[in-house]
Amino acid sequence: MKKKSKELSTFEREMQDAKFKKAFEIEYQELALQELLASMSEDDEKSVRVLAKAAGLHPNAIQNLRSGKTTDIKLTSFIKIAHVHGFRLELVKGKTHIPVTQETTKRKLAYV
Repeated sequence: MKKKSKELSTFEREMQDAKFKKAFEIEYQELALQELLASMSEDDEKSVRVLAKAAGLHPNAIQNLRSGKTTDIKLTSFIKIAHVHGFRLELVKGKTHIPVTQETTKRKLAYV
């Protein structure tokens, strides 16, 4: 008795193409960033100007992030926005937790 081979979905076939896969992964990361930023500000109804002032960023930078016009954000800007919304960033590996702050991004860490 022969095993029936499962047909690949259109997505699975497309993901076998290296160019498509790379483009998809980039687009997915950009979408994930937009969703993360939206989730952070979900319960915090700060205006673009108020958020920009609190984070020390230009209002256009915030608006471009919210609209998706800017898809690549500096880590320091992301940290500032996260802090304004009451979040903190942390790298976690096993039991090791390293807080990510503007100060840690400015200096080279010996263990990285």
